[in-house]
Amino acid sequence: MTNFAAARHNMVESQVRPNGITDHRIIDAMAQVKREDFVPAERKAIAYLDEDVQLKEGRFLIEPMAFARMIHLALFKPTDKVLVVGAGTGYGARVIAKLAKSVVALESDPELLALARGFLAGATNINVVEGSLAAGHGAEAPYDVIIVEGRIAAVPESLFAQLANEGRIVAAVGNTDVSKMQITTLTDGHRSARFVFDVSIAPLPGFALEKAAFVF
Repeated sequence: MTNFAAARHNMVESQVRPNGITDHRIIDAMAQVKREDFVPAERKAIAYLDEDVQLKEGRFLIEPMAFARMIHLALFKPTDKVLVVGAGTGYGARVIAKLAKSVVALESDPELLALARGFLAGATNINVVEGSLAAGHGAEAPYDVIIVEGRIAAVPESLFAQLANEGRIVAAVGNTDVSKMQITTLTDGHRSARFVFDVSIAPLPGFALEKAAFVF
């Protein structure tokens, strides 16, 4: 039987700490949230491997290292309202909820949505909502941070429209298996985008190619 506590500890020590994660809040959150609780029963034993874990056909839980580096880029503040796009079964939202004031977990797949609502029941600062991933969730905008949990061709304008001033969008952008992790900050209507590191994570469905007009 897998010792999940040991596997979680090893994940933090071998995948999170050595990859530039200096925010102790992220380390603590990933050490506390039971990743195995958010994957199918037959894949629990591989929940902590350094690879994406399939949730169902076409949908994956992002590998721990990439996820940790992604949320590290966001520079979460305790006052932040966060939108998680493509929340899947809710693991990412659960971790981020320990770093921010509130989280809106957006999911379009009915099966994953139902699982997320079950897994996140009782979490007082997470609201699980259903809707188009590319459209975001304007009802609770603006957001201080938007995290996209999967590779997309480009960040759609609909998400930029839901970003607060000084807000940040973090997403893996690209059309190939190896994409670029991008952070875009909105300041007084102007966007500043930069690519930070290469990453290989599974694509997120529902995003058409859209050429965003970045302003640097």
